[in-house]
Amino acid sequence: MTNLVQSPDFDAVVIGAGFSGLGMLRELRDELGMSVQVYEAGSGVGGTWYWNRYPGARCDSESYTYCFLFSKELLQDWEWSGKYPQQPEILSYLNHVADRFELRPNIRFNTRVTAARFLEDANRWEVETDRGDRVTARFLITGIGCISAGNVPDIKGLDSFRGEWRHTGNWPHEGVEFAGKRVAVIGTGSSGVQSIPVIAEQAEHLTVFQRTAQYSIPACHQTADRRFIEEEVKPHYDEIVAQMRLTGVLVDQDERSALEVTAEERREKYEAAWAEGGHKFAAGSFKDVMTDVRANDTVSEFIRSKIGEIVKDPETLEKLLPTDHPFGSKRILIDTNYFETYNRDNVDLVDIRRSPIQEITPMGIRTEDREYQFDIIVFATGFDAMTGTFFKMDIRGRNDVSLKDKWSEGPKTYLGVQTAGFPNMFMITGPGSPSVFINMPVCIDQHIEWISGFLQYMREHGIEAAEADIDAETAWVAHVNELVQPTMFMLADSWYWGANIPGKPRVFMPYAGGLDAYRNKCNTVADNGYEGFILGSGSRGKAAPAT
Repeated sequence: MTNLVQSPDFDAVVIGAGFSGLGMLRELRDELGMSVQVYEAGSGVGGTWYWNRYPGARCDSESYTYCFLFSKELLQDWEWSGKYPQQPEILSYLNHVADRFELRPNIRFNTRVTAARFLEDANRWEVETDRGDRVTARFLITGIGCISAGNVPDIKGLDSFRGEWRHTGNWPHEGVEFAGKRVAVIGTGSSGVQSIPVIAEQAEHLTVFQRTAQYSIPACHQTADRRFIEEEVKPHYDEIVAQMRLTGVLVDQDERSALEVTAEERREKYEAAWAEGGHKFAAGSFKDVMTDVRANDTVSEFIRSKIGEIVKDPETLEKLLPTDHPFGSKRILIDTNYFETYNRDNVDLVDIRRSPIQEITPMGIRTEDREYQFDIIVFATGFDAMTGTFFKMDIRGRNDVSLKDKWSEGPKTYLGVQTAGFPNMFMITGPGSPSVFINMPVCIDQHIEWISGFLQYMREHGIEAAEADIDAETAWVAHVNELVQPTMFMLADSWYWGANIPGKPRVFMPYAGGLDAYRNKCNTVADNGYEGFILGSGSRGKAAPAT
């Protein structure tokens, strides 16, 4: 790259055209009047919902809450078909938004950002793509998603496999034909529990390779009740949006301890929540199930009892019962007929902790005990979460320091929106923000609104560059880690810690304090002149305490 000092080509470059990129583009272009260029690696909009087309892919937040909040008309006009929308419907929604607000002219599709470097003399970012673009912008904004970089395990022999293999996070648009095929699914995380029941219905035979037995809650998906939507949702969207912006969910948590009620009362509470399904099971449960091991034991045992009621074969049931980690210490999974699928005659379950995979052979998979033959292997093995997509680009800040080097011991941010040494670079739902713990579009909405306010402040005060103060960043990282100490998250290896990626530093990446506390902190920072940021006008924001 070469130093450029002329006026930037754009006010802002935005990376990604999912919820984050589309929302940020509309806000900067239509509300702030900025020139914006969005780069998107896919051939269309959608982000996560463009790439994740695997069978059964579905959102696990209620449809009428999983949407943009900036337009009352859009909220009133769009019609969702069910409680938890499937991938094609969410993609249709995002395409509708792109068309309705005429966003496509500002998006360059089939174009992947490969490098970005901060030009210190000019206070500009220079951005390069795999199609030869080289442009400059005052601001670099990432809307690349938290779980976008697919993780294909490094298993010996994969290149020798004569059949077809796919990762759930990069599914072919034309789909995969499972009829009459012997299929393996490796992994039982979110994409696994969603895809396994659908694949089992289509395949001649399905073998699931499980490392970790999971707690999973039934979605209880249903067609959207039109009367409910028309009478209870749309007339009250203002109140619903206000509640979502406050807490991210529409659930009132029981303020009692699970330990202060009788066993019968607990069971009644859990049974009612199980019948309703979804995240309300956890979010609406007792206040201490995520912070008190004894309280958590009651809900963990309840879920194990429900699995026991569903799965018929004792040997399979033993493999499926999660006993090595508490409920909620890993991502809470939502499923449709996941455990019921193991009652099918054409489904087998292999516990790869007892019989690890040794290699992939030309004909299938060999474990410690035997070799299996397959026509198709599906990797439902998750993502290099939070940081993986950043590291696919060569991003360099002051003094030519790469982001990958700066984060070599784990991501370091202030509020999850900036990292020290990388001026004018803003991250939507970056590490250190609530992101994956909350309804994602609601978190995205909060970040877009806050970043937009910051850029407007910079414009009004003639500030050329803003970056996180290293002291504020250090305090924020410590605060994020302090918050997780009393929770169940400490009691399991999970992708929240980067534990699914060999060699990745074990650092807890999301903010576990809740959206309301996080929003209050961000608002306080803004109200105090963006304390904790170094402002390029010559003033320096005071580093605020993290709490």
